[in-house]
Amino acid sequence: MASQTIRILGYLPKLLNRVEVAEGTMAFQFEKLPGFDFTPGQSSDLTLVDPPETDFEGNIRTFSIASAPFEDQLMIATRMRDTAFKRSLKRVVLGTPLKLASPTGSFTLHKNSTKPAVFLAGGIGITPFFSIVKQADHDRLRQELYLFYSNHRPEDAPFLETLEELEKNNPNFCFVPTMTKMSHSTRKWQGEIGLIDGPLLSKYLTTLRGPIYYIAGPPAMVMDLRKMLVASGIDEDDIRMEEFAGY
Repeated sequence: MASQTIRILGYLPKLLNRVEVAEGTMAFQFEKLPGFDFTPGQSSDLTLVDPPETDFEGNIRTFSIASAPFEDQLMIATRMRDTAFKRSLKRVVLGTPLKLASPTGSFTLHKNSTKPAVFLAGGIGITPFFSIVKQADHDRLRQELYLFYSNHRPEDAPFLETLEELEKNNPNFCFVPTMTKMSHSTRKWQGEIGLIDGPLLSKYLTTLRGPIYYIAGPPAMVMDLRKMLVASGIDEDDIRMEEFAGY
């Protein structure tokens, strides 16, 4: 009964910090209250309590939790569209309590550690995978993890440097970032260029069949990648998806 009461009422952690983690993308850090237990890859509904402004879209949004369970703070990250919710989230005074619902979702790492996990992320779809790979590094997980991460430019890619460091520290983690609009970038880039596709996967994977695939990003990208995997002979039962719409 107590757990049901918590789920109904939610948690009221204070907003501790906010920082720009890529152009047009901000991360928000909250205190981690006792009892807020989650599995990497899960999400939570965030409610603005008495926000300075609101609109027809309301005061609740669902966010993947970008922090890992071992970390002592909670973090979400989002593209900063010009909506009342995003403007309020950017303006609210640090220390203000915001409401977080109990974490939910099954977009989590599969239990069979003998099967590799292949994560396909586009833009802000990186957030559930960021939690998973950080926890895997912390736990010294022996499971093979591959993360293919697509962005327009390095300037647009949240957590890029941290993910590069995680790859250096974890021999079981392969990180493959790829950029699709380097002509618009002012940075040097020596990594992959172009969309995530079959040839790119085949360059890094011994075989396309066998791993469990996870896709997260804009709806059109998610559906295109799913079609590509199915056309490549991947069993649909080995494909898991989560769409990140532009709210």
